[in-house]
This record gives sequence, C-alpha cells and structure tokens, in this order.
Amino acid sequence: MTTHNLHNKEGQPIPRMVFKIRDNDEWHLRTTNSIFSGRTVIVFALPGAFTPTCSSTHLPRYEELASTFKENGVDEIVCVSVNDTFVMNAWGDDQGVQNVTLLPDGNGDFTRGMGMLVDKTELGFGERSWRYSMLVKDGMIDKMFIEPDVEGDPFEVSDADTMLAYINEEAKAPEPITVFTKHGCPYCTNAKHLLDEKGLKYEEISVGHDATLTTLKAVSGSDVVPQVFIGGKLIGGSEELAKYFAS
Repeated sequence: MTTHNLHNKEGQPIPRMVFKIRDNDEWHLRTTNSIFSGRTVIVFALPGAFTPTCSSTHLPRYEELASTFKENGVDEIVCVSVNDTFVMNAWGDDQGVQNVTLLPDGNGDFTRGMGMLVDKTELGFGERSWRYSMLVKDGMIDKMFIEPDVEGDPFEVSDADTMLAYINEEAKAPEPITVFTKHGCPYCTNAKHLLDEKGLKYEEISVGHDATLTTLKAVSGSDVVPQVFIGGKLIGGSEELAKYFAS
C-alpha cells in the first residue's frame, strides 16, 4: 500500500513564496501574493513537464477550456511542477501554451508547503509533486481535488472538466472545432471569418504544411478545402458552414 501523507489544505492560505522565472533572457520574480491576492485562480500540479499524461491530457485540456473558465470568474490558470524555468519554458513552447501560466517550482518549496511533495526516486525523478488541482480565492484554498494515493500516476479528479463542474455545474465546454485549410484559399478565409464572427476558437490544419491531401481525404472524404469539423462532426466547406450557423 502506497502512503504519501498527502494533505488537503482546504480553508487554509496558499504558501507564501517567490517563483524565479526566466523570460526573454531575463530573470523575473513573481510572488504568490501577486498571483493570488484579490483574485480567483485555478492551480493544477503534476509530476513533470514532458511526461505522458501531463502533455497529452492534463495541460492541454486546461488550455482548451481557458476561455470557459474566464467566463466563469477565473482570473488565471496556473500549472505548477517541480521543474526549473528552462524546462517549463521549453514545455510551454512545445505545447503551444497561451492561456496557462507555467510556474517552475524547481526546489519544490511551493509543493512542499502544500504537503504534496512525494518521492519519485525509483523513477529517477527525485522529489516531485503529486498530481492535484485546486481553486484559490483571494489567497485562500477553496477546494482541492487530490488524486488517490495509489501506485503509479493516477489521473481521475484533477482534470479540467472536474474543476469546471465544481465552479459551475451548468457550464458547457465549447465543442472542439478543426478547420482544414490551404494557403491562398479564399473559401478558407471565408470559413475562418465565419468562425471568428461567432467568437469561436478553432484549430487550423494547413494542408501541405501540417497535413497532406491524403490525410484530408481520409478524414473528410474530400480533397477540397476548407473542411470544417465541429464536435467531431463534418460540416463541410464555407457554404455548408454558413448554412450550419443559419440553421
């Protein structure tokens, strides 16, 4: 039986410390007071940058739901990991992060203060953070979702959707939208304009750069761009998208 002596700190203040961040070849200091004071902040912590679950699911979903969290009163989303700032910066670049703040807890001071520092020596990781998430209001911990204390790296309750349901059980996550385009295509520009008018965020896949015509035909049954998918459903080109919105 694994025992990590994890601590639920709901109702307690956030640990006070200073994060040392490297940005644009300069060192910057960011205090917990500047992050949390007078604000509503989501924090999710994970074992390490570039690790499988962290990169494939945990971070991307918080990034994807950032606008929905903002609509529901969240000022900032913060990801903490016991990694140095250079690793966190490289991971952020690799993941294309724009809406989540990556905070390096290189010495594990914040994680230790949270009672979430665990020994991962058997993996060659040294001490790392247990996976958890929390909602912090004006520096006080309102709610924590701590992964169960079992072997391995459980990922059951610290996800973005669980946090969103806690904040507002009626909130709806936006449907994922993907647009296959090609450089210089006016119909592609029209389709993106329609989506922009609706304030909808979308993933753009450029045929010839991000994918081939073979890929496009395999997923859409057509080799004509644009091809728009909403919620996993093929809508079609710009004319079909306009009809979709009209209906």
